Amino acid sequence: MSGHVYNALFLCNANSARSIMGEAILNRLGGGRFKAYSAGAHPKGTVSPYALELLESLSYDTSFARSKSWDEFSGPDAPEMDFIFTVCDSTANESCPVWPGHPMTALWAVPDPAKAGGTEAEKHLAFTDAFRMLSNRIAVFTNLPMESLDRLAVQQHLEEIGRDRSRPD
Repeated sequence: MSGHVYNALFLCNANSARSIMGEAILNRLGGGRFKAYSAGAHPKGTVSPYALELLESLSYDTSFARSKSWDEFSGPDAPEMDFIFTVCDSTANESCPVWPGHPMTALWAVPDPAKAGGTEAEKHLAFTDAFRMLSNRIAVFTNLPMESLDRLAVQQHLEEIGRDRSRPD
């Protein structure tokens, strides 16, 4: 893999929380080496206020945030992706578009914080947990020596990063 800027797309069903957070985190942690995007199979049309509040409290720019369809990234005018990360289990079972350029893909499933019930504090905690999981995975990803790894090695690392160590295989 060469030293260019790598494009990455975070996919989720609604594109309202996890994929939005992934986009924000990678754009910050990527240090100019990565350009992140997000989209959904069935976009909700709005971004979760809990996700926006969390990102803003951590001084992330949220002006980019909008819920959009993955169709925006499958057409001829779309940026060619190097990586596609699915961050929810339900989207992994969707019939995905054919992505130009044969990007590497990985399932980095994260529990949906938007489905959290309970008190306001419990809902905020669910978003914080999802953010932490994504941030940890993205930090490992951005520290991979891309230029010195072949595609197979990168793919193996992507799969390993996405393994949930809290559940047995």
